[in-house]
Amino acid sequence: MAEGLNPMKVKDLMSQPVISIEQHSSLADAARLMLDNGFGSLPVVDGDGLLVGLVTESSFSAKSKGIPFSTFRAPQVLGQWLSEKGVDEIFDASRQIPVNEIMVRSVVTIDEEADVSLAVKLMLEHDINRIPVVRDGVPVGIISRHDLLRMMIEKPNVFF
Repeated sequence: MAEGLNPMKVKDLMSQPVISIEQHSSLADAARLMLDNGFGSLPVVDGDGLLVGLVTESSFSAKSKGIPFSTFRAPQVLGQWLSEKGVDEIFDASRQIPVNEIMVRSVVTIDEEADVSLAVKLMLEHDINRIPVVRDGVPVGIISRHDLLRMMIEKPNVFF
């Protein structure tokens, strides 16, 4: 880095204010918040506002999981094995499932004072698209790959 240049901080690039969801809220509430705001994820917080997880678009999607002690793989939707009930019935029943039942609990976070280069490194190392920005465990923003693309266009002379 050139002498005299300060590295760009996460707080200068993160999207804010952050909209989070309480861990006991329903999946329907999470989906509504995500769709209404155009978000791909929501930080999940406890009653004190501390980050306890992350719900993402992929949290809602069908996944193929191996059945324990078997090489057989079967589709799973929202943590339920897909059977003859079908996807429609599973989604109808799941609208009241609390967010904390499907959220990602192991969340990579970053401090708002960290250099943007650390955010890039974490995204690449963990193959993730967004990182909640926290202050004392409370989400204050999100930094995403989209923010990094925006930085390339809006601030082409910035070093990080």
